[in-house]
Amino acid sequence: LYVFLHVKPTLKYLDKMRCLRKRSAVSFLGVLVICLLFMNLYIEDGYVLEGDKQLIRETATHQLNSERYVHTFKDLSNFSGSINVSYRYLAGTPLPRKRYLTIGLSSVKRKKGNYLLETIKSIFEQSSYEELKEITVVVHLADFDSSWCEGMVQDISQKFAHHIIAGRLMVIHAPEEYYPVLDGLKRNYNDPEDRVKFRSKQNVDYAFLLNFCANLSDYYVMLEDDVRCSKNFLTAVKKVITSREGSYWVTLEFSKLGYIGKLYHSHDLPRLAHFLLMFYQEMPCDWLLIHFRGLLAQKDVIRFKPSLFQHMGYYSSYKGAENKLKDDDFEEDSFDIPDNPPANLHTNMNVFENYEASKAYSSIDEYFWGKAPSTGDLYVIVFEKPIKISKIKVITGTEDRQNDILHHGALEVGEKIVGSKKGRQCTTYLRLGEFKNGNFEMTDVEHKVLFDINCMRILVTKSQKEWLIIRSISIWTSQPPNQ
Repeated sequence: LYVFLHVKPTLKYLDKMRCLRKRSAVSFLGVLVICLLFMNLYIEDGYVLEGDKQLIRETATHQLNSERYVHTFKDLSNFSGSINVSYRYLAGTPLPRKRYLTIGLSSVKRKKGNYLLETIKSIFEQSSYEELKEITVVVHLADFDSSWCEGMVQDISQKFAHHIIAGRLMVIHAPEEYYPVLDGLKRNYNDPEDRVKFRSKQNVDYAFLLNFCANLSDYYVMLEDDVRCSKNFLTAVKKVITSREGSYWVTLEFSKLGYIGKLYHSHDLPRLAHFLLMFYQEMPCDWLLIHFRGLLAQKDVIRFKPSLFQHMGYYSSYKGAENKLKDDDFEEDSFDIPDNPPANLHTNMNVFENYEASKAYSSIDEYFWGKAPSTGDLYVIVFEKPIKISKIKVITGTEDRQNDILHHGALEVGEKIVGSKKGRQCTTYLRLGEFKNGNFEMTDVEHKVLFDINCMRILVTKSQKEWLIIRSISIWTSQPPNQ
């Protein structure tokens, strides 16, 4: 399917020949799609239990066996346009200039509580004036109750009139006539009929929202309508995107809850919209998103901590049921994500499995893990360009393995690079201090180190029997790297 989504020349050729081989091509595509989906279902995934995988396997087979869905999947591989929906503009209109980020929310009438206005308020209040210039917020009022929609539009227009005028806020509605059948759907996972209808409609709500937002900005993040944002979340998102330059990703996650804080390239939105529509009755949207990510060849979750968005609603939009879920990785105050400039990393420690050195230097929720280190062992960072450092923070150990810390170690910075590109190293090092309780933190480094820093290393000063986890290495620079 990855081949289909990237429209390889071979498939283009087959398309041209479809008038001669239509029947055989459809059969081939059907078998291949089903096989690839089965392969994806076997990928280890913490969100889907083994019993659920079996149910998904059965329903996916039923869904993809028909010629209609094979044809749709084939269309998805070449898709670059939009779904034909005539949206109602309830407030605001798109601006001709693309923004950096679109923030999408879909909202329906709740039996208890309403958090949409607070969510919109949080987005704008937690953004600086400069950040506001780079975002567009799109709210899809997806309820079929027109009087409720009119009342919400009136409230939104009164409270956020200046943002609507400035082109930062739009409110839209997709008419009911564009929705597929929502009654009498398959009751997968033994869900009650009203639950199936609710989650199936929600998939379509999101699909229409994604479809609308496809050309508004470079990136898109999905929020739910009961969310609180961290301060300057856009700046944090931009830093993360910059840090991922040159690497392939489909979804970056800034919250571990539901459909909150999931970031996409805008050019992937049309395909995601079609995907949700194709399988709208099969499973909840967060499960579909896992499969979409996998089908586009991102096997693992890429999630960043601390989380930038927090669920604040107390009552669910489904029947007003209680929903007290909270993201314990969320930090509301200024989110100071490190710069971690480009660098090469290596260690002479005995690395355990695939917990390699690079994982400690990433903002992703992963770490370096080495077997019991000895005196003189090193973990070395060689920067691509000399830098000025303002702050350094290194954390070892985890909550589960609190003794796998660096019990005796020092942190040093170096200058005077020698060697080839692959074997570059510093010849002179300055010791900044010792690790205390497995951690190291220092501010105002630029006032203590007078030279531009080419390297940084962690030195083990005494052997230990415990293994070593370097959970995170964070570096803040005081100015851009020298050109």
